[in-house]
Amino acid sequence: MAFLRLIQFFTLLVLFCLNGSKGDEEFSEELLLRPLPDRKVLAHFHFENKVPSAETHGRHYSLFPKAIYQLVEKFQIREMELSFTQGRWNYETWGGFDPVSSSNAKPPGVELWAIFNVPLDQVDVTWKSLTHALSGLFCASVNFLESTTTYSAPTSGFPPYADNLRYGALPREAVCTENLTPWLKLLPCRDKAGLASLLDRPSIYRGFYHSQRLRLVSTELGIKLEQTLTIVLQPGYKSSSKLLQPSWSISSIFGRKVSGKCALAKTSTIFFALDRALVFELNKLGVKSEKIGVEAASNPAFELSVIPDKVIKEVNSSSSESLSILYGFSLDSSYDILDIGLTWKLPVVWSSPQAPFHATRFLTGSGNERGSIVILLRSTEYSAGVMGGNAAGDGCKLQVVIFQAVPWYVKLYFHTLQVVIDGRLEIVTEVVEKIRVAPSEDRVSLGVMEMVMRLPCSVKTAALTIEFDKGFLHIDDYPPDANQGFDIPSAVISFPDTDTSTYYLEENTTCSSLLLKFQLPGNVTQEKNTVLSYTEVLLVPLATPDFSMPYNVITITCTVFALYFGSLLNVLRRRVGEEERFLKAKAGRKIPLVPLLLNKLLAKLRGRPYEPTKSSSPSSPSSSSKKLILKVILVAGVAVGWHYYYG
Repeated sequence: MAFLRLIQFFTLLVLFCLNGSKGDEEFSEELLLRPLPDRKVLAHFHFENKVPSAETHGRHYSLFPKAIYQLVEKFQIREMELSFTQGRWNYETWGGFDPVSSSNAKPPGVELWAIFNVPLDQVDVTWKSLTHALSGLFCASVNFLESTTTYSAPTSGFPPYADNLRYGALPREAVCTENLTPWLKLLPCRDKAGLASLLDRPSIYRGFYHSQRLRLVSTELGIKLEQTLTIVLQPGYKSSSKLLQPSWSISSIFGRKVSGKCALAKTSTIFFALDRALVFELNKLGVKSEKIGVEAASNPAFELSVIPDKVIKEVNSSSSESLSILYGFSLDSSYDILDIGLTWKLPVVWSSPQAPFHATRFLTGSGNERGSIVILLRSTEYSAGVMGGNAAGDGCKLQVVIFQAVPWYVKLYFHTLQVVIDGRLEIVTEVVEKIRVAPSEDRVSLGVMEMVMRLPCSVKTAALTIEFDKGFLHIDDYPPDANQGFDIPSAVISFPDTDTSTYYLEENTTCSSLLLKFQLPGNVTQEKNTVLSYTEVLLVPLATPDFSMPYNVITITCTVFALYFGSLLNVLRRRVGEEERFLKAKAGRKIPLVPLLLNKLLAKLRGRPYEPTKSSSPSSPSSSSKKLILKVILVAGVAVGWHYYYG
């Protein structure tokens, strides 16, 4: 075992030297740890792999996965995102107004969207081929998205907006370790070294939420591959007091410690984050943010088991008392084993930052004929700083974009759309700025609704209601578990006017791709982090036949026919008289020649005509043999007497 580890180390060292000599491929790994208000821990892994274009670099790479490069080249992918999610993100408790939750809180199952650099008439064919390739690469049922009844082409309701965009979701797709293993194989060190070595399968899948995401961006400058894994875990042990947050460490939540960095990684960093709401509550308890930053390892609120290498503070918050703080721990060869732990000293209760509206969706109505879909937006009382203006003013408007795709067997009536704001029915044209609908076609396409709304910032609740009829399916259209119901994918709710970007000091984030994702002051090249949230997956019961009835009918029918025809054939074939005559003839034919001659001789001696002996029963061979012996003895006695009398 030691010899194999030595060979692996030298192999990675050679690859690292080759990569360093080129100086054109970059790989970085980061881990973000953040305590959550409900006594849980958020762990966000971020792996980024960059490679220049093939024109300047060539087609041979030492770090970038070849399978991903082939996907980009063959299908002309401009941008793509694929996610596998188990569980549902709790927006009310875990928050929704930060870059991590906005980008990595995904709907249950599989979500895939892609933008292609191909002519418009070739987009659908390219999409179908891409789904088959991803299905084989990640051992999943992504190929089910090839059907036109499972994907759509958003134009304005789903960011990013593009003409060659295709979007699809599989809400019922199960996520397991078979999907995680191919995802880990795309990393240069896989899960053998670096931060990926923490990914213990039982620890991940017993969490409350798990989402693995793959983001691919291809430009003229090169290709960027982002792999993120977001997990919500329960610490292995809790504090003695119920008022305190649970104390935890890396080993308690993952079952193992960090044993060093990946030799091929340019940077390897662990961040411990305190969000704005938590820092604000600590300030209310008398613990100043300046003191938290200076006394990072030990302060009146909590204690870290390892002294951080750097402390990074936010610079763009509207309030100086609620600046988020990051503690950075750089991994290098000096760390043999790293186990960062947190011990709380003060009881702290806080709420994570929320999106402007909390979106939820549910069904109304009863029966298997018709119903209604309701999307409810509830205000979270966000601050005016979210909008960058005076939210209390009468002229304040918040833009809300809704994208919803429903299967063809849920037939929406778009003319029944109603908008109710704070209990009052509003005219749709006064609230909705833009709407695009695409009615579904049976077994051909989905029903799509894209809507852009302008709501006053003072709105408390806004509800959208639309009626639908439930269609009837052919027996071949039903899935194996049809009695469970049929899924409607999550609706996508976005707020383009809001931005979740968190700005940090530029000199402290030059080597961190994770913090660059959050944005830097004056950096206009980074994409805008728009607030994005997903609603629940709806389960619609449809009229479903009793699939056990054909089996019952076949069983009963076959049983009745078997009994009837069996008895009928038995009666038709059984003839008692013919069987008796057949048995008599058979018994007569079976008499040997010697007994037959003796019987005829005995009949002549008696002066009577010969008659065949009647067999008592063909099934009693013992009685017939006894009679035959008696006859032989009698004939022998008569012969002896005759010879003696005439002798």
